[in-house]
Amino acid sequence: MSNFHPKNKHKSGYDLDALCKAYPDLLPFVFINKYDNKTIDFANPKAVKSLNTALLFKHYNIDFWEFPDTNLCPPIPGRVDYIHHIADLLKSSGINKNIRVLDIGTGASCIYPILGYAEYKWDFIVTDIDENSLQYAQNIINKNDLSEHVKLRYQKDASKILNGILNKNDNFSVSICNPPFYKSEADALEATIKKLKGLNKTEGDTVRNFSGTQNELWYKGGEKAFLHNYLYESSLFKNQCVWFTSLVSKKDLVKGMYNSLKKLGATHTKTINMGQGNKASRIVAWTYK
Repeated sequence: MSNFHPKNKHKSGYDLDALCKAYPDLLPFVFINKYDNKTIDFANPKAVKSLNTALLFKHYNIDFWEFPDTNLCPPIPGRVDYIHHIADLLKSSGINKNIRVLDIGTGASCIYPILGYAEYKWDFIVTDIDENSLQYAQNIINKNDLSEHVKLRYQKDASKILNGILNKNDNFSVSICNPPFYKSEADALEATIKKLKGLNKTEGDTVRNFSGTQNELWYKGGEKAFLHNYLYESSLFKNQCVWFTSLVSKKDLVKGMYNSLKKLGATHTKTINMGQGNKASRIVAWTYK
């Protein structure tokens, strides 16, 4: 669990005993492995969801976090890392108060708003193209008394990102986004099989350990198409957000993004590298101000 942000509460691993105490539903998933360590089966979606729920209950003052097992279950350590890096970005730009965040594609878990409010007391406008996901997100907001701080907006047109969501009076400190990584269901399934092999599971067992629905996992043209659409639309709202940001899973997409942003008139562009366990990821951030 090395390379996490210094403020990440999970950089030293998990205390499963403390987590089970905070969220007893985790207990049935904990076992002793052959190295005599307590762990869970990270290939089991229910175990993974239970662990992440326990992390929210124990560390982030969340009392309710429920959504269908078919929806994507976000890994809390990685998601909160994004939040901490965004806090550093805002601080380095002299943005320290009245922070308002646009979360693009919040999903049923509403994860970035609940972490962003818990850690930094930020206010959020969140969007999604899936009305069912927004209903679950609203329930999470209501049951954790966050309705004053987190407001939802439905994106009616799945091909649009900011268009149809932002109005001329909107002003944001930063936008955040975890884009769909895959071009199609087949593309997502291939990645799942590869991941499960890494967890020593058989090829016949193709359950995604973090689950996920079509809207959460794929977009026509994949991550590259989504990101370039986002870049273009950001140029249409350049005065309404100080920083636009996105997670970018494929390193080879960054150069093309920089080229496009130069043409679109971005004044500053930066890449923030994140190391999460064995997986490297990055945030690309840009501004027109």
